[in-house]
Amino acid sequence: MEPKVRSDIVKAPRKQSSKSTAVVAMEMENEMQQRSPLSSKDRPAGHFRNTAYMINKSRPHFDAAHAAGLMAVQGRSTTGRAFSLGTGPIDDRPEIIDFVRCSYLGLDNHPVIVAGAVDAIEAHQSLHWSCARTRLNFDLLAELEASLSEMFCARVIAFSSVMLANLGGLPLLASGGLTGGTKPLVVFDRLAHISLAFHKPVVADETRMETIAHNDIDALERLCREHPVVAYVCDGVYSMGGNAPVKELRQLQERYGLFLYIDDAHGISLFGDQGEGFARSQFPQVLGDRTIIVASLAKGFGASGGMVMLGTADHENLFRRYSIPYAFSVAPNLAAVGAALGSCKIHRSEELGERQRRLVQRIRAFDSGVATAEQGNPFPIRMIAIGSETKAIAIAKELLDAGFYTSVTFFPTVAQGRAGIRVCITADHEDGDIKRLCDCILQGIPNATAKPPMSPALL
Repeated sequence: MEPKVRSDIVKAPRKQSSKSTAVVAMEMENEMQQRSPLSSKDRPAGHFRNTAYMINKSRPHFDAAHAAGLMAVQGRSTTGRAFSLGTGPIDDRPEIIDFVRCSYLGLDNHPVIVAGAVDAIEAHQSLHWSCARTRLNFDLLAELEASLSEMFCARVIAFSSVMLANLGGLPLLASGGLTGGTKPLVVFDRLAHISLAFHKPVVADETRMETIAHNDIDALERLCREHPVVAYVCDGVYSMGGNAPVKELRQLQERYGLFLYIDDAHGISLFGDQGEGFARSQFPQVLGDRTIIVASLAKGFGASGGMVMLGTADHENLFRRYSIPYAFSVAPNLAAVGAALGSCKIHRSEELGERQRRLVQRIRAFDSGVATAEQGNPFPIRMIAIGSETKAIAIAKELLDAGFYTSVTFFPTVAQGRAGIRVCITADHEDGDIKRLCDCILQGIPNATAKPPMSPALL
């Protein structure tokens, strides 16, 4: 299943109709530059963060969402995408269809993956070793990394999460260690996920850093012409919908030597014969020394953790010696390792292609019922734009009462006044459940039947 992305999705116009956490964070950075007193080093205090502002502005909406039972929800998985809501005796709980989890292929409760976790713990009679990875590692972790490396034609290192993988990778990128000793200009896409954008202060302390508009190839090319070494940090598939223009980015790489650091957490497993993902499936078999792809071992992969795909032995050595979570934290626990080994078995079987095709059909089923800015793209994330935070919370509550759990999104996940509802579609959803969800959405938002103009950011 190769990623087929329409050109109007990749090359979206510049004007934004909605904004992600990263956009909001950058706007707060700009505001703080104008308003904050200078520090002793003549740098604006709060240049990169304004957590107090975020808390003050978002607290009423968080309070309302928690009061409505839309956040910090407890439950127990039953079958497919259903779960028993709440705690206590299972028979006394309502059953809800989940459209929140990002297990896009429906693998997170697959019996092979669950058995893999159990088998790994039983084999070692242990869950966790409290030592840095530079000292001692489980033998099964070596087996996992070897399997992933073979599947994805890269040198793969596993981490406990994608957040930790990025914590390990971005400081190395800024240091110049991944670019032949020359510190690059590090350019962040404005909508880069918070697990990337959070590290801007560390990157900026090491080298020059800039943020450009979402998918702005022209601005990136200008920077490539002006600077000898440039690294671009972006998502492959964005968590609020949309994608990076990988084809155009590869052209810049070939023309200028652009270094690409792509977080494809939401694209892994959905594309490619062995689930290489949206980003990796668009690169040559040899990844090379100018590309790093970070991905999730959860989400589409169905297990737990994160990974980095590297193209050279030198890059691998740098990560295994100097990556902060590798040198100063612990490896993924054995349940995560065993689960991922189980998922590798599925990725090497015909079942992967069957689930990929089923996901495509489920996405089409949703698009036939409700129009969104993402309509027609091949990714399983759909955003229902509402605007008012109060109204978004009320509609999400109505959907929950009707038996569907969705993600209500508001500041700081999106800009103030741009609240909405995110729907994550999976291969395990039943057609009937998708149709009923669409009907409920249309009852609450009748104009969702009219196709909206394409959002340039496709958040």
